[in-house]
Formats: sequence, C-alpha cells, structure tokens
Amino acid sequence: MFEGFERQRVAAGDSELNLVTGGKGPPLLLLHGFPQTLAIWHQVAPTLARHFTLVIPDLPGYGASKGPAPDAGNVNYSKRQTAETMVRLMAALGHEKFRLAGHDRGGRVGYRLALDHPECVVAFAPLDIVPTIVEWEGMNWERALNSYHWLFLAQSPLAEHMIARDPDFYINHLLDRWAGKRQALSAEAVAEYVKAFRQPSVIAATCADYRAGASLDVEHDRTDRDAGRRIRCPVHVVWGRGYLAKKSTTPLAAWQRWAEEASETPLDCGHFVAEEEPAACAEALVRFFTKRP
Repeated sequence: MFEGFERQRVAAGDSELNLVTGGKGPPLLLLHGFPQTLAIWHQVAPTLARHFTLVIPDLPGYGASKGPAPDAGNVNYSKRQTAETMVRLMAALGHEKFRLAGHDRGGRVGYRLALDHPECVVAFAPLDIVPTIVEWEGMNWERALNSYHWLFLAQSPLAEHMIARDPDFYINHLLDRWAGKRQALSAEAVAEYVKAFRQPSVIAATCADYRAGASLDVEHDRTDRDAGRRIRCPVHVVWGRGYLAKKSTTPLAAWQRWAEEASETPLDCGHFVAEEEPAACAEALVRFFTKRP
C-alpha cells in the first residue's frame, strides 16, 4: 500500500504521529475513522495524489501513532484537542491552509477543526457521518441497536476489558456489520486494522475517543449551535446508501444546518466509502476540492 509515498513520524502536541505523504498540488489532509488506520485511503490515494499533496496520518492513539494518555475529563481525546493536533501537524509540514476530508471519527475531528480553525480549512468533506450532536439527539431505541458501539465504547473500563479478550473478533465483527461490500476491503488493510487493535494502548485511545464523543464533544457542539456558529468553508458529504441511509434518508439536511454551503454525493455501498467504492469516492473528492481556489 502507498507505493511511492513517504512514511514519516512527526511530533505534534502530545502526540507522535505516524503518517504517509505524497502527491503534488495544494495540500489535502485525510483523516480515517474507527476501527481503522490510515490504510483506509490506500485505494483512493493514487488518484488524489495526481491533484493534491496528501497528508495521511494515523489519528492520535490509533494505528502506529502515539497519543496522549486518556484522562478522566475526556479532554485529551476530544475532537477539539485532536483537531488542534492536526493543525500543528500541518503547520510542521509547512501547510497553513489546506483541504480536509475525514471518514467516521476523522470526519468528527474534521468538522471540529473547520469550526475552531476556519482560517486553515479551504473546503471540508465528511464521509458517511452527521455531526455528533445530531447523532445523539436523534438516537431512539432502534438507532441505538444499530449504533450500539457508541454506548458500549463509552463504558469504562468494561469496553477495554471485553475488546482485549478477542480484538480480532471485535474488529472483524464491526467491519462485517458496517460494510455493504465486505469483499472490497483489502486483506492487507484489514490485517493492519486487526494488528493495531492487538495493542492495549490503541484500545484505550479509541475508547477514550468515544467517551469524549459522549461528553465534551457534545458540549462543544451544543455551545456552537447555541451561539449560531457555522462552518464557513464549503462542505461536501460523501455517504453510503447502505449504511447512513438506515438512519436518515440523506445526511445533507444535517450538514446544511451546520454549514453555509453544503452538497452531497451518495454512493451505492456501506459505511466504508473510500474502500467499497474507491473510484467513485476519489472522483467525488477531486471534483469538489478542485473547484476551490
């Protein structure tokens, strides 16, 4: 994976980030989600690299990145803190302004970054999510069954203990549950995801991520919503009809309430849009991002 890309480790805040970089053109930061690593981008990266200088890190605590220790107040893995880390990473690489795409948890870091650091983000593409507060406020018992991991991962120390008993099973269970085209996920990438979750530190960091998502992240979203703050840059949501559509007809309405300009590309796949439909996903991202100065 990522043939021709450069592998690096960069210190940013309290984290030491594992990343790959490559391509040419304006900078584009790609952020993965749970339960994965930067490997989710390996099929779209060659196309995107023809148009953009790509920066593709493992999130703090995920994959091969070292993150801060989880804390009782859930500050260290709040999306605000991780967004700040990403801004520091990009500055260390010489990128003060950049395009940004994020899948799953990476999308949540992404919209927090766009809200907190609007001077940095030229355009933002969330992949297959709605904002965190929208997810929680819309959760009834049926959606809770579908998204049980949101509640499970927020339970400390139960979640860490249970995942550690058989991480291979748990990661494959989630991939099977969320993918519309499971066979499209490459064996090499899946092996990276499973390998990462054999590390207790990764399990702890990802659970801390979800605990922040059930506490501070919601508070930050609510404060911004009450203050009328909106994402100033253009937003384009790329989503899978086989996953997010089970919760909502389209996520576009949610993003239109949070962004001054929002558009969408629906794809016929499950949650892992960059892996299940890499050509269509890459095309949508290139089309969106190349329109921006």
